[in-house]
Amino acid sequence: MVKSISWRALVYKFRRLKFDGPYSGGRHLFMVKGKLKIRIPNLHRGDISKHLMVEILRQAGISHEEWDSAQ
Repeated sequence: MVKSISWRALVYKFRRLKFDGPYSGGRHLFMVKGKLKIRIPNLHRGDISKHLMVEILRQAGISHEEWDSAQ
């Protein structure tokens, strides 16, 4: 189950899933895994909502189970 998450935890989990970054690029930061480039929100106050997390994971092709197992 996807839930809201802090920016630091988001970056940590993407790194556990073998993504590099975050790198700056225009308005948003991004992380890279091979040819896949995923935009992530900029560091801001508060957590990243579960609705935005679902969209980010969909674009990355990461299942909810795979995300939850990336401790």
